[in-house]
Amino acid sequence: MNTLRDRVAGLPEWDRCAVMGVVNVTPDSFSDGGAWFDPELAVKHGLDLVAQGADLIDVGGESTRPGAARVDEAEELRRVIPVVRELAAAGAVVSVDTMRASVAEQAVAAGARLVNDVSAGAADPAMIPAVAAAGTPFVVMHWRGQSIDMNNRAVYADVVGEVVDELARGMERAVAGGIAPERIVIDPGLGFAKEAAHDLALVAHLPRLRALGRPLLVAASRKRFLGRVLAGGEGAAPPPARERDAATAAVSALVAREGAWAVRVHEVRASADAVRVARALETAADDTQDDATGAA
Repeated sequence: MNTLRDRVAGLPEWDRCAVMGVVNVTPDSFSDGGAWFDPELAVKHGLDLVAQGADLIDVGGESTRPGAARVDEAEELRRVIPVVRELAAAGAVVSVDTMRASVAEQAVAAGARLVNDVSAGAADPAMIPAVAAAGTPFVVMHWRGQSIDMNNRAVYADVVGEVVDELARGMERAVAGGIAPERIVIDPGLGFAKEAAHDLALVAHLPRLRALGRPLLVAASRKRFLGRVLAGGEGAAPPPARERDAATAAVSALVAREGAWAVRVHEVRASADAVRVARALETAADDTQDDATGAA
């Protein structure tokens, strides 16, 4: 396997799959239920995630869980900007998780280095021009509509083929809007307008996503499809989100081995260990191949 890692212009280069730690400055996240809603606690949590091995910190002020209603712009700004500013000032590489151009612009001004828009610019027509003007890396995620009704959009004849095609169109829109191709990251949008079987199929076919030619962010952390897997049987209750971290780390190891650029996770330490093990295996495989070639 080629040990060269994907690069994103404007961000540090890592020799392994990077780990993006999640800081939800929200009262209604599916995974942590407002634990970091206070800005001071959110900053402390972000710095704790860095200490545990996070390479980037993704700060979001609006829940995108299924069924979530949107917050207004002023409230999102109030939640996000102080946290981004403090984390960036402390030396963290900060990503802002937002669908609003105004929030992205102010977050970048406060020190954010990546804009992670789950709508890939579809929710706010000003987003792509704003990111292009800022020269900031941008995540193009597969998205079919707002959280309030996205479960109704989880209809596919060929989920992998359709997600690849729709991501390709999202990339084209971003480039046409002025975002440099080397600054684009793609994300299959696990859990967004997808059933558990759709998510599993996408994780199982990462090479088809990587064939789009851009670094790949995988955000599987604590999501419903892992709960369905862990439940074990039809009709069985899935474990709570916080009890899915071991399964998340397993996915982190698998996708890192398949060449993912980064994983987005709530519990960092286990995934940080997982991606390092995956990298060690990758290096060992390359060394063995080199030895075999030399012997021949």
